[in-house]
Order: sequence, then C-alpha cells, then structure tokens
Amino acid sequence: MPHHGGSEHLADERLDAPVLESDLVYEGRVWNVRSDTVAYGGGEIVRQYVEHPGAAAVVVLDDAGRMLLIQQYRHPIRHRDWEIPAGLLDVDGETPIETARRELAEEVDLVADSWEPLVSIFTTPGGNDEIVHLFLARGLSAADAVHGREEEEADIELEWVPLDEVIAGILAGRLRNGIMMVGALAAAERLRGATTAESPA
Repeated sequence: MPHHGGSEHLADERLDAPVLESDLVYEGRVWNVRSDTVAYGGGEIVRQYVEHPGAAAVVVLDDAGRMLLIQQYRHPIRHRDWEIPAGLLDVDGETPIETARRELAEEVDLVADSWEPLVSIFTTPGGNDEIVHLFLARGLSAADAVHGREEEEADIELEWVPLDEVIAGILAGRLRNGIMMVGALAAAERLRGATTAESPA
C-alpha cells in the first residue's frame, strides 16, 4: 500500500510477525545461522538468516578534510577492500559510540575529541539482522598505546584520502564496501549542510 503525505512520513516500519518455530542451524564463532518459520500474509514462510550482534563504524576526517581508509583482506569476497574502522557490538554493556571509540583506538591508534552520529543502516535485510551505527569523528590525536593486530588486521594499510576523491572512487566503482560508501556520502552531506548553514544569507 503506498504511503501518502510527503517524504517526511517515509520511514521503515517495525513489524514483529509471529515466529512459530526458530531453529539454530549453525553456531559460529562470531555469528550464528538461524531458520525461522513465520506466520505472514495468511500463511507461513521459512527464512534462514545470519544472526548478527550489530556493529559500529567510524568516518574519520582530519583537519584537511581527508578521510581515513583502511585496507584489509576479506575472505568471503576474496578482496583486500577499502573500509573504515569498525567493530562488532560484542562487549556486554558497551554502547555503539563506546564501541566506535574503542575500534578507532584499536584499529588505527587514534582518539577523537568530536563525535557525531551519522546514520544507522541494515546492511543486508534479506540475509542477516545486522545493524551498523556510523559516527563521524574529528579532532584527532594519537592514542596512548599502540595496539597489536593479528590475522586479517596484521597487514592493515592506512590511507588518508580527500573526501571528494573517496566519493569519486565510489561512483566510479573502484570502492565497493557498503558501510564505507554510506559513511562517506553521509559525511559529505553533513559537511555540505554545515557549510550551507554557515554561509551568509
């Protein structure tokens, strides 16, 4: 059914369809696979999906307007893709912004004075229940300690790239990490809005 009344009323709608049966198909080290039988539309549907703890991610901008990208190996896609610092919401009692602060220090050895929420996204609504909360971090300085890194993080590469060049790379198809894309575009819009607000009438 179409919605009416203008775009300000356009919003994702929470719907808790009755789950008739839920089976843990696979229990993994980081996330699980679950199969649910759901009452929907006068019948029943069965859906398998990845049960995910969620994550927080950080768009890091320096005083020159450059965005920090990190490159690391991601086995499912067989690529070393360019990403932004991010981590799972897997510490009990830790809020998304606290996770973002921790990941910034652990992945790139930085702390930030300024933190702003950007957007929250469902990464793959048809395949998992992951939600990622993105933040904008500025006012950077070195963390008190340098963190050791293992496995895929052991050979992380860092690159400071002007934000407009990141967006150009996204639109040209060279950069395809979804969380990084959303973060870069949201940050650019946030900065554009701030610039417009500061401009004289």
